[in-house]
Amino acid sequence: MSYKKYTKQTWKGSVLTSPVPPTLVTSSYNGIINVFTVAWTGIMCTKPPVTYISVRPERYSYELIDKSGEFVINLASKELVKAVDICGVKSGKNTNKFELTGLTTSSGSKVKAPVIEQSPLSLECKVRDKIELGTHMVFVADIVAVDVAQELIDKDGRLELEKADLIAYSHGEYFELGKRLGSFGYSVRKKKSNKRGSKK
Repeated sequence: MSYKKYTKQTWKGSVLTSPVPPTLVTSSYNGIINVFTVAWTGIMCTKPPVTYISVRPERYSYELIDKSGEFVINLASKELVKAVDICGVKSGKNTNKFELTGLTTSSGSKVKAPVIEQSPLSLECKVRDKIELGTHMVFVADIVAVDVAQELIDKDGRLELEKADLIAYSHGEYFELGKRLGSFGYSVRKKKSNKRGSKK
């Protein structure tokens, strides 16, 4: 196999991992609910299922998550890209972002934090640990439930997340996920034979 090679410059350490998932994170505490955009999130462990979000302590949602110990990560489709941007630049301190964006919520099954009804898939999370790194606090959390749109489940019960029209965020810009290039393990998967056996 032959690949393109790059001539590189060396910069100081910085946060340039891209793309990342711009998610809508909801939280609730003492009758207050909020939603804000978090792109610094991902999976840390499979068994048990563990995720994380990195949050600046000055964000309005920080205190809600810190005090409740719960949050919901709502994946965003291309239909929600404007809401994602609004929830990233507006603060819940002085804005009702649900009214502004038109997003609606339903109750979580395992947490008190709300689930966004327009999100194709939501991860209900309970905080298990906090890690202070500097500008951000990392909330490490157990994924205690997953809420999936019925439209993404096929007749055999398989999740078809590729149909969710998910978006990505890269270096200040939003992108719709595009052409599929392969599936996990495709590079080593044996090709099916076209030969057919005959019965006499």
